[in-house]
Amino acid sequence: MKQQKKWYDYLWIVSLTYLILGFFNILFAWLGLLCFFIPLLISIVKGNKAYCSKYCGRGQLFALAGGRFGLSRKKDIPKWMRSNYFRYGFLTFFFAMFFLMLWNTYLVFAGAKNLKTAVTLLWTFRVPWHWAYHGTWLSDGVAQFAFGFYSVMMTSTILGLITMVLFKPRSWCVYCPMGTMTQLICKARNVTLSQKIKK
Repeated sequence: MKQQKKWYDYLWIVSLTYLILGFFNILFAWLGLLCFFIPLLISIVKGNKAYCSKYCGRGQLFALAGGRFGLSRKKDIPKWMRSNYFRYGFLTFFFAMFFLMLWNTYLVFAGAKNLKTAVTLLWTFRVPWHWAYHGTWLSDGVAQFAFGFYSVMMTSTILGLITMVLFKPRSWCVYCPMGTMTQLICKARNVTLSQKIKK
């Protein structure tokens, strides 16, 4: 018997819409913060990774493209990519890039005039994104953050698509920084609860 779809099974539409909206107006990139705060909130409050297993629209998008549309080789991801060394190393690198983005945003908010109206893919390739920015009555720092954050979201999506094609559809989930971070939070929370129960 076919299992009935739940509302959260269609969150891949939200992820796809986000990428499209950001393509035409970079300020929509701010909505991506929901993908950062909601997983953290769930892991802190509930102590589980429900976001990863149920609500992650990006994971659903990879599953759809790689599974239903057959764009994946469906091979097992290499052991080294599943290792803690790689996952924590990638998380550290990701955080370094994220804080660099925040620093550039701070500089623009502080009065720097070098607003970078470009999206940087894979932290290397700069793609001019002039059509996606139409100005704002807010500080240029708002746009700077949007360009930086959209770069992070697009880069992680590209990495996810590459690993989807090479390996199983949701291979990105194995080393996703948010997944690693929420797992660490869940572990810390459960250890704390266990210690309280023992007392």
